[in-house]
Amino acid sequence: MKFEHLVQVNDLADPAQPRLTREELWFGLLCRAEDPRPFLPGLERCVIVERAGERLERELHFGAAVVRDSVVLAELQWVRFDSAATAEHAGGSLTILIEEPAADELFLRFRYHTSLPEASTQDEQLAAFVRSAYHESDLDTVRVIRAIAASGRLQ
Repeated sequence: MKFEHLVQVNDLADPAQPRLTREELWFGLLCRAEDPRPFLPGLERCVIVERAGERLERELHFGAAVVRDSVVLAELQWVRFDSAATAEHAGGSLTILIEEPAADELFLRFRYHTSLPEASTQDEQLAAFVRSAYHESDLDTVRVIRAIAASGRLQ
């Protein structure tokens, strides 16, 4: 199953909302790559197994289940997470792109390619549930990035 959605980061119409810079947003995505525990509920430990240029190989420990994935980074542009299907994990790919259609108007585009089959009529309820769960997780990603930026870790 393939799907994508856009999450607004800076609402230029809301002056009360603190604006993130592209660099702050990128730093938050780097945090998700290096230590995804605040972004992934249930994740107990992340081990960087290998680091080569703009690529990381990781082991994600969710209790007894271990998911191996790779992360590819394009600085200030996008990050992609790829994992193979295993008995414990469905596998798939997530690409998060930073989009800026106008100055300070930042969005994150989340593109998913899962190992789940494309939705048929009978599977549409499951597909809708999966899309909704991922969308909520992606909204949480922006909340965590905002918290990181607010904590002053960039200074």
